Amino acid sequence: MATRKAGSRLETEIERCRSECQWERIPELVKQLSAKLIANGLCLEKLPISSSTSNLHVDREQDVITCYEKAGDIALLYLQEIERVILSNIQNRSPKPGPAPHDQELGFFLETGLQRAHVLYFKNGNLTRGVGRFREILRAVETRTTQNLRMTIARQLAEILLRGMCEQSYWNPLEDPPCQSPLDDPLRKGANTKTYALTRKARVYSGENIFCPQENTEEALLLLLISESMANRDAVLSRIPEHKSDRLISLQSASVVYDLLTIALGRRGQYEMLSECLERAMKFAFEEFHLWYQFALSLMAAGKSARAVKVLKECIRLKPDDATIPLLAAKLCMGSLHWLEEAEKFAKTVVDAGEKTSEFKAKGYLALGLTYSLQATDASLRGMQEVLQRKALLAFQRAHSLSPTDHQAAFYLALQLAISRQIPEALGYVRQALQLQGDDANSLHLLALLLSAQKHYHDALNIIDMALSEYPENFILLFSKVKLESLCRGPDEALLTCKHMLQIWKSCYNLTNPSDSGRGSSLLDRTIADRRQLNTITLPDFSDPETGSIHATSVAASRVEQALSEVASSLQSSAPKQGPLHPWMTLAQIWLHAAEVYIGIGKPAEATACTQEAANLFPMSHNVLYMRGQVAELRGNIDEARRWYEEALSISPTHVKSMQRLVSLRLAGPPRPDGAALGSSHWSVGASCWAGAALLH
Repeated sequence: MATRKAGSRLETEIERCRSECQWERIPELVKQLSAKLIANGLCLEKLPISSSTSNLHVDREQDVITCYEKAGDIALLYLQEIERVILSNIQNRSPKPGPAPHDQELGFFLETGLQRAHVLYFKNGNLTRGVGRFREILRAVETRTTQNLRMTIARQLAEILLRGMCEQSYWNPLEDPPCQSPLDDPLRKGANTKTYALTRKARVYSGENIFCPQENTEEALLLLLISESMANRDAVLSRIPEHKSDRLISLQSASVVYDLLTIALGRRGQYEMLSECLERAMKFAFEEFHLWYQFALSLMAAGKSARAVKVLKECIRLKPDDATIPLLAAKLCMGSLHWLEEAEKFAKTVVDAGEKTSEFKAKGYLALGLTYSLQATDASLRGMQEVLQRKALLAFQRAHSLSPTDHQAAFYLALQLAISRQIPEALGYVRQALQLQGDDANSLHLLALLLSAQKHYHDALNIIDMALSEYPENFILLFSKVKLESLCRGPDEALLTCKHMLQIWKSCYNLTNPSDSGRGSSLLDRTIADRRQLNTITLPDFSDPETGSIHATSVAASRVEQALSEVASSLQSSAPKQGPLHPWMTLAQIWLHAAEVYIGIGKPAEATACTQEAANLFPMSHNVLYMRGQVAELRGNIDEARRWYEEALSISPTHVKSMQRLVSLRLAGPPRPDGAALGSSHWSVGASCWAGAALLH
């Protein structure tokens, strides 16, 4: 009661000072009024309730929250007035002393008034009012005193928006909160509007062109980017001992912001933007493993593999006992980078680490075996190929012995045995892999390929059909199905599968091309229209490297053909590629497989049309050039076919199929001085020829 009287007296005194124009006294009186209200709220919180009536308990909680909210609003007004007085004195060069430095700091009472109300709202299950209170504080015009508090509140609100609010329960910050919300506890209902009014309120940001978020992730991202900017601006980077505690606080605050940014941007797939944000965090990252590792992962997700490997090297230095980091680096090096020597070093780091990483040693041998196998594929000398293949086989056997329950170890051991033409042994290990993981698509595919290598085509096709029942959108399985159907069920069924792949592609990627005229799908309809009526599909143009995946030997060739095709495409009127490259690669392979089927049934016109579809954007693909040679050979134009094969080899010198056909044509024609050299080159890479016989292409 005494506190209420004191508050009333302070309000009366403030009004008297305003009427008498005693502006210097008002800020101090406002501060005292805010402190009185906060003290009242603290006392009410501690005061026990004598009655067990729930209504009294609810009324008490509402009184406490009202005290804190009102005190917080008055505190914001006080801090804005202090800021205004300081700026006015600076601009007018007034001799009057401004407020003392300690008056410009948030004391216990002011900070409690600004932070306590939303805590009670969340505690009572009223998330709607808690979020509303956060927004009120953040919309108030900022002062230097509240900068750190605003960063904390912005981060807390972003966390609530990401974790506790869905799109259906979100409402616009400029709208009134909903009367009923799924965010709130239905057993503890409270008012979603204030029960008091101030004669003068704190100033808020307003204007015509102010951005207003429309959904929860958007608002969270805006808040986190503001918090990141403030964290970078106020960063404490000094390494002297006196600043250690401040530096740790600054680092912890920034780390929380960047972790939340990772969640927000990861949900939207904005990995490029995330990597840029984490790059700005590197000012905090001296000897800080977490930030370095987050940065590396963001670079990986953004497709910046080369930079990711360099960052992972720093992560290995900071945490040498963590075997997952060199394994991750080895995976990147074996992928699109094709840095096989670097991958070998990373894999040996895991293998040679001793007992510290014993649980990952099997994975280390697995990575080492993959590296040797890829190096063998790249080797041009048969002797070097055999040495590397033996090393790969030993590494896979070691991995399988260390982890006999790992289906991947059994699968890669089977794959290496297949590459070494040990088909019966490979069948045994791939069956082991399927016993450990019966629905693994790669193991099922390898089993089908091994059966086809033994000429059990019908069994292989049954395996492919079984795998497709689990993975109906797996294009690699569908490509193999086309080849097997051509042998077992005839070209009509193979063309129907190509048609089905076009339908799947369109439903998966939903990409369009304005220049497409719908001519593509009709090429397949010409042969099958007499058996089944299928709807015409409109599909865009595309590009093409090898068979939906880039093999080790074709990485350099793929880069060359992509660059040449982009130059050639820029000189044509065809539409450019849209979006990521992988969908266009897949679509290209569909057309090339259709062209191959048409060649098999002796229809050069349809094969030419399908090949032209594949060449529209990537005319310099060695696969497209090879297919052009096949069509020319079908038409009887031997010289033209030879020219296409030579052009394919100029793009990819190790393309085995082009070598085979070129040698056959030259042996069939008049002798040429360069035929022997070409034959020697062909046999030097003949280790991969078995793949063609077993449909591994």
